[in-house]
Order: sequence, then C-alpha cells, then structure tokens
Amino acid sequence: MLSISKSQIKYVLALDKTGSFSEAAGQCFVTQSTLSTMIKKLENQFDFKIFDRKSKPIKLTIEGQNLISQFKLIHHQFETLEELVQETKDVMHGNLSVGIIPTLAPFLLPLFLDRLVSNYPNIKFSIYEITTNEIISRLKSRDLDIGLLSIPLVEKQLIQKKLFTEEFLIYDASDFKNSKKKYKIEDIDLSRLWLLEESHCLTYQIGQICHLKKKRSISNNLVYNSGSILSLLELVNINKGLTLLPKLAIGNEKLIDRSRVYNMTNPIPAREIGFVTHPDFVKKRILKVLEREIKDSVKPLLKKSKNVFIVKPN
Repeated sequence: MLSISKSQIKYVLALDKTGSFSEAAGQCFVTQSTLSTMIKKLENQFDFKIFDRKSKPIKLTIEGQNLISQFKLIHHQFETLEELVQETKDVMHGNLSVGIIPTLAPFLLPLFLDRLVSNYPNIKFSIYEITTNEIISRLKSRDLDIGLLSIPLVEKQLIQKKLFTEEFLIYDASDFKNSKKKYKIEDIDLSRLWLLEESHCLTYQIGQICHLKKKRSISNNLVYNSGSILSLLELVNINKGLTLLPKLAIGNEKLIDRSRVYNMTNPIPAREIGFVTHPDFVKKRILKVLEREIKDSVKPLLKKSKNVFIVKPN
C-alpha cells in the first residue's frame, strides 16, 4: 500500500516547476538534502524514477509525466481540506492570493488595502496585477484564489459575482473646452484617441463603445497603444489627446485635470467589476470581508445611474 505525504507531493511539484533541487528546496523552505531524500523515498515506493536527474534543467520522466496531473489534483485537495477546516473552526488566518487587472489595481487597491491588511494581520495577502487571461489561467490551475476583474466572462467553469458598476468617462486633454460637459460617442475624434495595448480587456471594451473595428478600416493610424493606464494618461496629457477612463481612475489628481473630464450621454457605457473564483474555493469568510471592504470603499465614489449599458470584457 502506498504511503505518500503532503510534503512529498509539494516537493515533487516544486521540483517540476523549478527544474532545480536548490530552487525547489528554497521554495519549500527545507534543505536540498531533505527534499532530495523525500522524493527518492517516493520513487522507491513506486519502483521507478519520477525525475530525470541527468537533464538540465531537471525534467519529469515519462512515468513522472503520467503522474504529475494527479499530484496537482491531490495537492489541491489537501489545500482545500485545510482551508475548509479553518473555515469550520471560524479561524481567520492563512494565505489569500488575489489577481487584479491593471486598469483597476492602481485606483481600487489604495482605497481599502492598507486597512484590510491592518485589520487581518494573520492573513498573508499576495496581490498580483495581471491581465484577465492570466487571472483565468491561474484560477483554473488553482495558483490563485480570487480574481478581481471586469465581468461577465465567457468562462462558465468559474464562479462570478458582481461587486459594482463603473461608468466610463471621456478624458480630453485638448485646449478645447466643452461647455455642455457631455460627450456623444459619435463626437469622439478617433485620430486623437489613445488606448491600452490589445491584451487589456479595457481596449476591447472601448472598441465596442467606439465601434473601432469599423472605423479602423478607413485608416491605419487611428489607435495608439500604451502598456499601463498611468503611462497612458501621461501620453494623453503630453499629446493633448483623449481616452476613455473607468470612473475610479479620475481620482488620480496628479495626472487628472478634472476640468477635462466629460460625462457621456445616455445610455452611458459602463463595466461591471466582480469576483471570480474556482468552484472548489472555500475561503468564504475572508471573501465576504473583502467584498464588504471593496463595496464600502467605492460607494461614496460611484453613484448609481439608471441609464447605463454594460460593455462586456470579451
């Protein structure tokens, strides 16, 4: 009968990920000899090698490749069991990894993160500013607990929960002043429009609002690309261009001149921000805490508008 410990599974997964005994040991906070010995014991039980130690970096053998997906599944089940025990005991400690899209992170996190970390010192929060596709991938592989992003997603395997609705505004850095303070979609000068690079879901959403696919066939130089929303704002200011911003972004007073911010006419384009989790996610208590903190922090900044239409992220 096989006898496999959680530690052995953890060591195998770490070595598979790093391809190095020293790096895997460091990742697992054990000595290299301990990690090597425990994996060797497991191989002796199986009566075959899991890793080819002659390759650089170290790689799985064919037999190891056949087992690795099951190792990952068992590891996740161990973690889920431990998390469920903590939830049952009503204990708030452990680790929580959160992925958040770059068009949201610099504007939402400062509103609540310091308070959250201070109020829950026994929880280690790991925050990753990554794209929607990366969040989805990590949630599926269970390398991430929670995604904070624009919804609804096409992915039906993941659990989605709405947090708030955020309207889009026009930011126009030109010298022209619009006395009406209202922008129609057809008023947007596409030759002056700056966008994030294509990997950001915000660019896709703005493309839907402005019907860029149809317009771009006319000219090849209508859309400029930038890597982050903060650098995008700097470029817009320097070049007297314009862009569409989610409402929380206008809180950055260092880059935003409020006199250049314009509302859009009804129906107002907006995006929905929400949580996305794996179906096996069990850290429900901390999720409720996070939900409350976020909703309380954005409530004074986001007034509800009746006449909005939700722009999907993909």
